[in-house]
Amino acid sequence: MGAPEIAAILPDLYMLTVIAETRSLTQAARRLGVAKSSVSMRLKDLERALGVPLVRRTTRSITLTAAGQQLVSETRGSLMHIEQGVTGVQDLAGAPRGLVRVSAPVALGRQHIAPAIPALLKRHPDIRLELELSDRFVNLVQEGFDLAIRHASRVPESHIATPLCESRSVLLASPEYLARRGSPEHPAQLAHHDCLLYLRDGAPVWSFERTASRRRLERVSVPVRGPLKANNSEVLLEAVSGGLGIGLVPDFTAWSRAASQGPVQVLAAWKPVGFFGERLQAIRPWAPRTPRAVQCVIDHLREVLQGGFNRSTLASRETVCRA
Repeated sequence: MGAPEIAAILPDLYMLTVIAETRSLTQAARRLGVAKSSVSMRLKDLERALGVPLVRRTTRSITLTAAGQQLVSETRGSLMHIEQGVTGVQDLAGAPRGLVRVSAPVALGRQHIAPAIPALLKRHPDIRLELELSDRFVNLVQEGFDLAIRHASRVPESHIATPLCESRSVLLASPEYLARRGSPEHPAQLAHHDCLLYLRDGAPVWSFERTASRRRLERVSVPVRGPLKANNSEVLLEAVSGGLGIGLVPDFTAWSRAASQGPVQVLAAWKPVGFFGERLQAIRPWAPRTPRAVQCVIDHLREVLQGGFNRSTLASRETVCRA
């Protein structure tokens, strides 16, 4: 195959690397900004030009053949260098530009990231942003995201994390619930309360710690149960505000609604640990350099989030209610 023929299939070779990462023609089409039918047709043309099948299709997934894997392995590095070179030249042009795809939790996205977007795009008008709000942990490479904003204590080695701000979990209940059921004075008493739970695998256990005498750290873990599980902190806060039970939510949700909805903090002397991460991070796949557009999004979100969440309202309204 001569140089003209190779030049003609270069876009399709890049497409094949995207198919290898996403393992889905639909996801590959989304990342490439083309129709799924176009991806399927170009893939068939590439197989015809090379004379070998490159993928295996099933009703649920798509995998590379040995020939497809070899082709991707031997061309991916060069294609990455080309991509990085083009991005680097674009960055030299001055203003940051290009599409940045961001994934974030629903509550955080609605409450804090969405309000920050107008200022970001006014400051950098050549940046285009796609924000997908979901409480599931997306596969950044496979699904084509540039950034994920997450609570995270540990990050995979193949990714880079930039801390945006400190965060914590807060235990909340409504005054009406505490008046009816009493206020727990120790975490162990939560086992006898209605607890509103974040939907996760495994038996629900909440852990707390506090500094005891002589600076000794005291830690308690307690199995909890209750009438509601949800995978969204705003839903849990609504249930807390409605007097349904005691809920553990991240601070960005707790402080955002405390003044209007009326929940109060419970067991304030104890720090919830090991549930949500202790900081919000911008996580991105590893690369030798970060595109300027992506870095601008990170810097803007860090600037906004490091302003802190409004802790004063809820802290001043902490109360103890006994039956």
